[in-house]
Amino acid sequence: MTAGAGRADRREYLRDGAEIYRRSFATIRAEADLGGLEPVLAHAVVRMIHACGMVDLPRDVAASNGFGAAARAALEAGAPILCDTNMVASGVTRGRLPADNDVVCTLSAPEVPRLAEQLATTRTAAALELWRDRLEGSLAVVGNAPTALFRLLELVEDGVGRPAAVIGVPVGFVGAAESKQELTRHPARLEHLVVHGRRGGSALAAAAVNAVAGPSE
Repeated sequence: MTAGAGRADRREYLRDGAEIYRRSFATIRAEADLGGLEPVLAHAVVRMIHACGMVDLPRDVAASNGFGAAARAALEAGAPILCDTNMVASGVTRGRLPADNDVVCTLSAPEVPRLAEQLATTRTAAALELWRDRLEGSLAVVGNAPTALFRLLELVEDGVGRPAAVIGVPVGFVGAAESKQELTRHPARLEHLVVHGRRGGSALAAAAVNAVAGPSE
């Protein structure tokens, strides 16, 4: 007999993966205030809520008017997805990408510690130095380090390249809120998606990428 078979006290819970998935998204759409969000952004927010379980997330989400179209067009054109951490890169569902896009994280490159020391910054920010030849027209995704988002804006200011769109959702208590404000107010007027305040993280960043990359549920 299979272990546990026939036990009278077996717990009752939903085991159908497809039904769990369906109910989860139905619950999000019923409980979250998605009013006023254009379809691509609403889809991204739903995906992000699914990643964090916070139905109040929409109150902190902001995006430029052209973010959804710009991000989707860049991916369809084969643009790379440049990620600040391996956690963000790992969370991107490759099967949803429309052009087998490269998903790049340079944080583990051997030269990064030396660059961080030279630039007197974090390794995550220093790793963006290795984005220089791919930044133009990319989808740039910062899900962890505020210093990386600040450095991204500095690279744009230095004329290194202009990403097609930026997902800027670093998390934390030091610099996170400020870096996102800088992105939304930057004179370069980058197409962007942010979660204002301290909330953010790799799971939200990856969820946003997956949303703009693939069809709605």
